[in-house]
Amino acid sequence: MSRTRQAVAVLTLSAAGFLGWVAGEGLVLTPHIPTQGDVPTIGAGSTRYEDGTPVRLTDPPITRERALQLARNLHSEEEERFRASLPGVSLHQEEYDLYLDFSGQFGIGNWRSSSMRRYLLVGEYRQACEALLRWRRQAGRDCSLPQNWGPKGCRGVWTRQQERHRKCLEAQR
Repeated sequence: MSRTRQAVAVLTLSAAGFLGWVAGEGLVLTPHIPTQGDVPTIGAGSTRYEDGTPVRLTDPPITRERALQLARNLHSEEEERFRASLPGVSLHQEEYDLYLDFSGQFGIGNWRSSSMRRYLLVGEYRQACEALLRWRRQAGRDCSLPQNWGPKGCRGVWTRQQERHRKCLEAQR
């Protein structure tokens, strides 16, 4: 059975996509720096609050409910910018979720300048999937290299990209 892609303008982050985001980021209720060279983060990868105030290491802990609320609110803002970056593009729900997840992790500016976005704008879906694996660096480190997998290393950056790549290729079938 053949599936059809839908216009990005009508898609929204699925429940599975949101839960995947939370699982990928982890749920940490106290401010922390997740990897060397990163910025303070709280909840499910939130680096700022809804009013734009950056997370500080001196901020008080939050509840699980607040972490999920913060993630939903910030994801809604990010999703509007993401949708606007793909005029006229159609995607499968799985593709939409994983590219939005990428945008949430690496930032909308990196998404807008990415080869993934350029490939999607011209309908080159498989090439967009392959381009995911180019994003394996964090704070100048190549996260695909085992020497960068220590306690404050960035192995998670690489494993998350590999998982996105796998899901992206599956969506092409």
